[in-house]
Amino acid sequence: MRRALELARRAEQAGEVPVGALVVAGGQVIGRGWNQPIGASDPTAHAEVVALRDAAIALENYRLPGTTLYVTLEPCPMCAGAIIHARVDRVVFAAPDPRAGAAGSVFDLLPSDGRFNHRTACEGGLLAEESAEMLRAFFRARR
Repeated sequence: MRRALELARRAEQAGEVPVGALVVAGGQVIGRGWNQPIGASDPTAHAEVVALRDAAIALENYRLPGTTLYVTLEPCPMCAGAIIHARVDRVVFAAPDPRAGAAGSVFDLLPSDGRFNHRTACEGGLLAEESAEMLRAFFRARR
């Protein structure tokens, strides 16, 4: 998660909401991403989606079984859908997202509830305060 926080700082330096994500398989980082929807003019360029794209290129497969996604903020519904479609085995997030979280805060898409054709395990809270403080500081500075 510390490496995901470093990626979140890259997003923050670019003026993006500081969220970072990593995809890990077999103990190796195979995908990296940080928020870049503003810079890329792409509403889907959330950290998770960027990391999933990077991992899919590394594996030359749009399916990512056997992987874990680490992300500094609870995934939104769009990202949760991408995670499920990519067949990610597990998601570990830092801070909950009380406005758009899809892993129990607002929506319950992760862990998958059985209505989807893939189940993704999910746990939150790893370095939650550090991630939450980075987000709070970012938004305080913008106001």
